[in-house]
Amino acid sequence: MEIFLDTADINVIKKYKNFIDGVTTNPSLIAAINGSTTYKIIEEICDVISGPISVEVISNTVDEMFVEGKELAKIHSNVCVKLPCTFEGLQVCKQLSQKGISTNLTLCFSSTQALLAAKCGATYVSPFIGRIDDIGQDGMGLIDEIVNIYDVQKIETKVLAASIRNVNHVIQAAYIGADAITLPEKVLSQCFYHPLTKSGLKKFMQDWNNKDQKDNS
Repeated sequence: MEIFLDTADINVIKKYKNFIDGVTTNPSLIAAINGSTTYKIIEEICDVISGPISVEVISNTVDEMFVEGKELAKIHSNVCVKLPCTFEGLQVCKQLSQKGISTNLTLCFSSTQALLAAKCGATYVSPFIGRIDDIGQDGMGLIDEIVNIYDVQKIETKVLAASIRNVNHVIQAAYIGADAITLPEKVLSQCFYHPLTKSGLKKFMQDWNNKDQKDNS
């Protein structure tokens, strides 16, 4: 399972570069970086990470999204153009895919959207687990459903579990068979730690220090 970091902060990306396969961004994350253009931010990220870098269009119409998508793809060969799971976004996905440009269909909230994204040649489709949970539905259940549909239909589009809120989401996505996940730094940092690891290490060091004191007495 590919692990993507959901951020546009180059310092955070550098910190975790040895543990991630790519990066996902969105307009909100890009806007949070002051004093730099989208193109410069993406170029910096591509200098650090060799995997897919999802960059979202901010246009609305088919023609505008298509032009913007092509321009984003020119930044670097690793750029994966992020498009919304809308009627317009799916049309642009088809057009970009036919030109060999990688795409990530975002804001996916149903299996039918995921099927249409695959039909249009999407490289990734990103169902939003947390936001679905927020409205009382089963976000992880949707991931499971899409993974199974893609498996039955022999679909190559990758399921990218998004809107990850906690470590349990990471475990469940891996167990279900998601091809990739994208998670914020807060959740990724939690994956490294367990209280028993910390307490166990503390006990080992205490025992070693006690032995050292005895040897020197």
